[in-house]
Amino acid sequence: MIHHERSLSIDAQPYAVWAILSRFMHIDDFAPQVTSVDALTKGEIGVGSKRRCHFANGTSLVEEVTEWHINKGYRVRLSEMAAMPLTEAYAAITIEPLAGGRSRVIWSMDYQMKYGPLGWLIGQTLMKAMISRVLDGNLKALADKAQADEIPYMQFAYY
Repeated sequence: MIHHERSLSIDAQPYAVWAILSRFMHIDDFAPQVTSVDALTKGEIGVGSKRRCHFANGTSLVEEVTEWHINKGYRVRLSEMAAMPLTEAYAAITIEPLAGGRSRVIWSMDYQMKYGPLGWLIGQTLMKAMISRVLDGNLKALADKAQADEIPYMQFAYY
């Protein structure tokens, strides 16, 4: 698997960042390339929750939560990603507290490319460049939303 990650320090408390990220079925509220989301499961959000993300370029994929850590982040398994040259992929978002009420958010992807050694080379070059643009855009938009939204501390402090 190829591992790639991006991170950003955000001028917002971890609970404020989690308040946005934990709205799992609403990633389209901030992720620039996600135009809409279909909830594929009902009930409490956590391990097993699934969503279909529709993108600006007309493609879509399914994400299923495989790990859910309140106030710290989550990991998803990607599937139904025919538009991408991947055989397997996972994404993870981790929130780390920083001094001064700030947060560091790490967004990573682990993926296996199709097409053997040629696919691996594409994964290390073109795919990493594309993923970097998407993750950087998501992190910037998340930071903008976390800094703009007023989120009451007590609402999320004890999760």
